[in-house]
Amino acid sequence: MPAPSRVYTRHATQHEIDQRKIVGVNLETVTNVTSTDFPYHWPREDHDWDIQKFRDNFLVNFHHNKPYDSSFSLIGLDASVANAFRRILIAEIPSLAIEYVFVYNNTSIIQDEVLAHRLGLIPFRANQEHLLNHLKWFPKPDVDVGENQPKPGQAHDRNTIILTLNIKCTRNRDAAKGETDPLKAYHNAHVYARDIKFKPFGSQSKYFSGEDAVVPTNPDILVAKLRPGQCIDVEMHAIKGVGSDHAKFSPVAPASYRLLPTITITEPILGKDAEKFARCFPEGVIELEKVTAEEASTIGSGYEGHEGERKAVVKDAMKDTVSRECLRHDEFNKKVKLGRIRDHFIFSVESVGQWRSDEMFLEAVKLLKVKCQAMKKCLHEPQQK
Repeated sequence: MPAPSRVYTRHATQHEIDQRKIVGVNLETVTNVTSTDFPYHWPREDHDWDIQKFRDNFLVNFHHNKPYDSSFSLIGLDASVANAFRRILIAEIPSLAIEYVFVYNNTSIIQDEVLAHRLGLIPFRANQEHLLNHLKWFPKPDVDVGENQPKPGQAHDRNTIILTLNIKCTRNRDAAKGETDPLKAYHNAHVYARDIKFKPFGSQSKYFSGEDAVVPTNPDILVAKLRPGQCIDVEMHAIKGVGSDHAKFSPVAPASYRLLPTITITEPILGKDAEKFARCFPEGVIELEKVTAEEASTIGSGYEGHEGERKAVVKDAMKDTVSRECLRHDEFNKKVKLGRIRDHFIFSVESVGQWRSDEMFLEAVKLLKVKCQAMKKCLHEPQQK
């Protein structure tokens, strides 16, 4: 018997569609926060997913794009997809970090284990293509790598980067008598990340040399402080890893998103009230403009008889932090509505220097695509008993 055809009894109005996208922010509550069992589906309406419709509605807007700091909006996505991008950025994009530290001599006041921890948190950069393709994953001792493969835990030129730090503090004989600044009185009083040297071996000189050599992303990271006679002599093995393994491999400082704020002024706010209203928001959110003659002559506008007075208008809602400060004042309670747009995600991605922030997001898209292809393959393969 054929399945009964689906009957759709209504079509949502544009006003309903717009209201569904807004999460209401009130003085003490947040409304319209729950989603349906299936995102963007409502009873008795046709919400069949269509790729062309998605392409028409989906937008990407860049607000700024610096090499290691970018901000952009993804419009028309469900929160689950936006959050997947955020989690991949934090935990699944590979980077280089120190995993093993061999201490030959350490007479500084920093204990060996603390020194190793500080070294492990220093981010390093190298040629990105060779880091992804030439450098292989380091097999941990408890991982079965199969036959004809390097033994687990064995370092070689395809999975390990060797770094050295050999520095000693001595007195500066040319310093002025009575000098109290340690940077002038001593040589190597401060140990920085730039003092770490890359030691290529095997075929690494071919891939990591010149501008592509392995170096700290920030050479001015302070590692330790020394005094005359103290020294540090260590060898470090850096490997490729991901943030889900350890936070030191995470290539982002913050990778976060927020929903676009909305500010709707429902009744005119004029004069001194407008100035007070503007002070309730961060600078640049609310602007004061003069009431025009046309507005003052329009019946029902609320500006009748107020020509030339200053009124409050929304200039840039994106700068708002949704502090709800304006709702604390009784004179504004009935005149403004705050909210956030449910499917407008403002991303902020700051790289620690190993990846360009925009390239890092594209890599996250690739990884999510690989995950979807793997899931699709599992769904099409017959279940194994």
